Amino acid sequence: MTRKLSEQELVRRENLQKIRDLGINPYPSELFDVNALASTIRSNFTEGSESYQNVKLSGRLMSKRIMGKASFAELQDSSGRIQLYVSRDDICPGENKDLYNQIFKKLLDLGDFIGVEGFAFFTQKGELSIHVKALRVLSKSLKPLPVVKTDADGNTFDAVSDAELRYRQRYVDLVVNPEVRDVFRQRTQMYSTMRDYLNAKGYLEVETPILQPLYGGAAARPFKTHHNTLDMTLYLRIANELYLKRLIVGGFDGVYEFSKDFRNEGMSRFHNPEFTQIELYVAYKDYEWMMNLVEEMVEKVALDIHGKTDIQVGENVIDFKRPWKRYTMYEAIEHFTGKDISGLDEDGVRAVAKELHVSVDQSMGRGKLIDEIFGEHCEAKLIQPTFITDYPIEMSPLAKKHRDKEGLVERFEAICNGKEICNAFSELNDPIDQRERFEAQLELGRRGDEEAMMLDEDFLRALEYGMPPTAGLGIGMDRLAMIMTNSESIQDVLFFPQMKAETK
Repeated sequence: MTRKLSEQELVRRENLQKIRDLGINPYPSELFDVNALASTIRSNFTEGSESYQNVKLSGRLMSKRIMGKASFAELQDSSGRIQLYVSRDDICPGENKDLYNQIFKKLLDLGDFIGVEGFAFFTQKGELSIHVKALRVLSKSLKPLPVVKTDADGNTFDAVSDAELRYRQRYVDLVVNPEVRDVFRQRTQMYSTMRDYLNAKGYLEVETPILQPLYGGAAARPFKTHHNTLDMTLYLRIANELYLKRLIVGGFDGVYEFSKDFRNEGMSRFHNPEFTQIELYVAYKDYEWMMNLVEEMVEKVALDIHGKTDIQVGENVIDFKRPWKRYTMYEAIEHFTGKDISGLDEDGVRAVAKELHVSVDQSMGRGKLIDEIFGEHCEAKLIQPTFITDYPIEMSPLAKKHRDKEGLVERFEAICNGKEICNAFSELNDPIDQRERFEAQLELGRRGDEEAMMLDEDFLRALEYGMPPTAGLGIGMDRLAMIMTNSESIQDVLFFPQMKAETK
């Protein structure tokens, strides 16, 4: 069924046809060779300067003030906005005045892409402008942009802030709220800093399968699909850990991957079913060494993005300067609840959980119960970057047993602004122990735990060939980006977050 067009859309289509009737292609193929950006001119042009006297800019037409034979307009390119001075006699030499009288004044709509050639100057009011000597239509916009209102000083007081519109139509959000682009530029800077840091240490960036016959490397519920040619069930990966460890078995000393992972779980301002993390595995290292690396690397991210280690995040100022505070898991629970659960069995931990009003069920083993207590009573209170170390073995089926503390593993998580941002182990490389841990996970699955891990025979076979002592790390890039860009929701740092189907 044909969509009913609004009155504004009908007018724009009429304008489109009128432009074509004047013999101008509103969607030309020819190259328009831009040689300057609005922000560059704004930063560098000074009164009396001889620079920027032959510039070519392109972008969206964002405002027009028609003033007879000469008018002012505003062009927005990828770097920002700049004023245009458009004179009929400059852009329409000779007798044909249609480009100005018809197209610029009447047929160009806000949001249209144009290209201009001209020179930079200051108006009598001191406003930096481009005196347009030539103008081209580059692309006609058929839908009107949402209106963003500003006061006389240019301050926005009616921004487009509806989350449904912004997330679903990110392309519109980026046009009418150009400051949103800075969030994604900072996110890209975060990736670049981490990549440069790890490459400088000689670690290899790799790619591993997204479609996997067995999902593993984390406790999560997967997305499932079917491969027709192979006639087999495949899963979208929930983590890339087990494949990266196979590469350590194969002889690499350090490998990492920025991986898209997928978990078929609930959604919130901290959770999206498709997310990005970096996983790093380094041979001959342990979790203490990895803690130092995380501190150093994340501190460098803050410095590269903000030029300082203390940054504003919501109502808090978070300081990433090393060293970070450390608690063991049991110490954190005792510190925030007053309960020492270190010597309790599953029934004892379940009783404490109920006493603390933590919701539990019979499918939860000791590890899951401890995780629930920590999540309910501790995690949200950890605002400054903090390492939680030495987890109970039941919580960590892929981590090595603690060298000194019975019943614990060598694992840490970094918590910041009340949420986990990374997880790391001294990796389990004993294939017999690993098989027993996988079998324990299978038992939890039989009890109804939908997030329990599967038993991966090929991974166990790889371990049987021998894996050196290894430190492993996973950092949630989306959550770290939320902190580094002071964003309230994970949807704010994803170009295209997952959303419900659009209703007509």
